[in-house]
Amino acid sequence: MFGYYLDLALRSLKRNKVLTALMVLAIAVGIGASMTTLTVMHVLSGDPLPGRSGTLFFPQVDPNPYTDGPSLPYDMMDYRSALDLWSAHRADRQALIAHGQLKLTAPQVSLPPLMAQVLSTTSDFFPMFDVPFRYGRGWSAQDDANRARVAVISSDLNDKLFHGADSVGRTIRLKDSDVRIVGVLGAWRPSPQFYDVAGGRFADGQTGDFYGRPEDVFMPLNSSSDIDPAGFNFFTCWSMPKSDANLQTSPCVWVTLWVQLDSAAKVRDYRQFVAGYATQQKALGRFARADNTQLRSLMGWLDFNHVVPSDVRLQMWLAFAFLLICLFNTVGLLLAKFLSRAGEIGVRRALGASRAAVLAQCLFEAGLIGLLGGGGGLLLTLLGLWLVRRQPVAYADLVHLDAAMFLLTFALAIATSLLAGLLPALRASRMALGLQLKIT
Repeated sequence: MFGYYLDLALRSLKRNKVLTALMVLAIAVGIGASMTTLTVMHVLSGDPLPGRSGTLFFPQVDPNPYTDGPSLPYDMMDYRSALDLWSAHRADRQALIAHGQLKLTAPQVSLPPLMAQVLSTTSDFFPMFDVPFRYGRGWSAQDDANRARVAVISSDLNDKLFHGADSVGRTIRLKDSDVRIVGVLGAWRPSPQFYDVAGGRFADGQTGDFYGRPEDVFMPLNSSSDIDPAGFNFFTCWSMPKSDANLQTSPCVWVTLWVQLDSAAKVRDYRQFVAGYATQQKALGRFARADNTQLRSLMGWLDFNHVVPSDVRLQMWLAFAFLLICLFNTVGLLLAKFLSRAGEIGVRRALGASRAAVLAQCLFEAGLIGLLGGGGGLLLTLLGLWLVRRQPVAYADLVHLDAAMFLLTFALAIATSLLAGLLPALRASRMALGLQLKIT
């Protein structure tokens, strides 16, 4: 039966090549546009840490001493709150994170000084986020405590400074201090760069920077604080800091804390711990609102920050609207095609073919058009993704078609064509036999 339907469909498609080409083109263009934007959406909205994201949480407290502050906690913490929660060691793993820039030079390397993006953190950062290493390893908790001048550098920086050689044990100079390299990252490109996400709700959908590359240098928070105490980026302040104030005691938020909690009971206990800490700080007169705390999961935190750029969402909906227009055009073309064959269908039914058989044959022909359109749509999708990769956006190099989206391209094309062919096929199969024979 499959061979018979295929033979009939091929004969029908060859009979009117122009009409067939128009239908295939309509499906291909619609699929190409929608799959291009859907693939970008798929890349940007995926889980950046599959298998681990369910155990990672982002605690928040409200260190603002005034009651007229924002209704939700700040996206970062002040240094004292973050250090208090981190020092309690109530999580399976935990990492403090702060950002800054430092001038970097490398002895015996003939390159001019460069401004390196520095991520200051604690030793659990690497095992907690499953960070791969090309050479060496991360530093230890003892290095955190000893304020050791050690660092892990990115693979890109290692290639730039040392041409990809094993640089473990070599020295780089950050500002005026020598720092020993203990590790070089392997290929690591989380999408988005989840541990840096903050302030997305204030970005008006302009969140493309969340998909940037990891920092050049990772080093202990205490060590980078010793090298440049004022060199950290702060998120915001609830009052004007003094010009000579230490950032660690300033009324500003600039540190984030990530925790790993391996069971639901630990999540519940940690949430109570954070609430208890805020209550204690309110009793001490430091917090105004003890009930303003949050403990969001990694994916919940990304959703809260609307990490997928708004223009990507808009493009996706516009592309699907375009696919819908292509679908309506295909319906019209298939309707004209099937009705023009009323005489042929009438003869088949007069010879014993059932309405179900006519319906199946028409849908088979529509599915074959969808398969051909899917092939064209795949080529247009690859072209669209190639153009996206040439856009000046942070996520451009991440956009590629994976196996799942490849299969979805053809599934969507066939489903679309079957949907478009359903009404014309029903119309052709249910036409009165006498009328069909009269047309003959």
